[in-house]
Amino acid sequence: MDLQDKLQALLKENQKKIEETKELDDLDKIRVNLLGKKGPITQVLRGMRDLDATERPKVGAFANSIRDELNAALDEQRETLRRERVARKLAKETVDVTMPGTPVRLGTPHILQQIIDDLSDFFLGMGYQIVDSYEVEQDHYNFEMLNIPADHPARDMQDTFYLNKELLMRTQTSAAQSRTLEKHDFSKGPLKMISPGRVYRRDTDDATHSHQFHQMEGLVIDKNITMADLKGTLLAMAQHVFGADREIRLRPSYFPFTEPSVEVDVSCFRCGGKGCSVCKYSGWIEVLGAGMVHPNVLTYAGVDADVYGGFAFGLGPDRFAMLKYGVDDIRSFYTDDVRFLEQFHKEG
Repeated sequence: MDLQDKLQALLKENQKKIEETKELDDLDKIRVNLLGKKGPITQVLRGMRDLDATERPKVGAFANSIRDELNAALDEQRETLRRERVARKLAKETVDVTMPGTPVRLGTPHILQQIIDDLSDFFLGMGYQIVDSYEVEQDHYNFEMLNIPADHPARDMQDTFYLNKELLMRTQTSAAQSRTLEKHDFSKGPLKMISPGRVYRRDTDDATHSHQFHQMEGLVIDKNITMADLKGTLLAMAQHVFGADREIRLRPSYFPFTEPSVEVDVSCFRCGGKGCSVCKYSGWIEVLGAGMVHPNVLTYAGVDADVYGGFAFGLGPDRFAMLKYGVDDIRSFYTDDVRFLEQFHKEG
């Protein structure tokens, strides 16, 4: 059998083997064994040295055509096997899009954030703007601009964390009102704002106190604002949070930045005002402080106190959450106990 006959036999034999191969790995092995340096075609071609010089080009061209046919057969079978593998994978991973999806339980905002978001939506609906301010604040805005000079006794109740003589962790979100008052252009309309956020005081942690908690400052400044406007606003807010049948009462109090100042109580939502352990059998629960903005605060911010006036209030989302949901320890909001937080899962 001459070399051409041997090459022709190799072609037929291996074409059948290639067609019958069902795995890509096996096909790669055939390619290496058949066309590699130690493969049968290479062995046959080594016999060309025994041929006449005139025969070698003819046999060499025939050998190359055989090699090309085998490569083409290998490539064709490789593509066939690849398509079959993809088809099997698609059949195995087919998804019926008409079937209900696997439910995924989403997270929910922290209960304090839920309270803040709810109050923010409420005041936005009343035309207020939301002002974000600094947690690291200047003594000037945190105290001086709010009618609390360096020697004022109110500073003792708001002892905080100082970074230096001028910078401190803010003790109240009221610091935002002075900054906003300075920038507001009253020729464009009244100022109505709320400013929620964290505040800090050097306080002993116990069931009702924390060195860090939340406040929401509210401020309305315009011409002819009265205490009746303040009471109506706070009544609407209390009924939104604690129930439509709630009532409020205002008791005289003192804050350096308001005059007159009031403590605001809401009728007990647990007993309806009859008296229970929640309201200490008084029928009322203290919820926030408020008052008419002190003329000095307006003057310090460059606002004419003879023309403009208004009211301010400060509430604690932490306290609102404790009262609304019967939480007896403020520290529970900050310990990241999922078992506790899951009680306040918000749907939707």
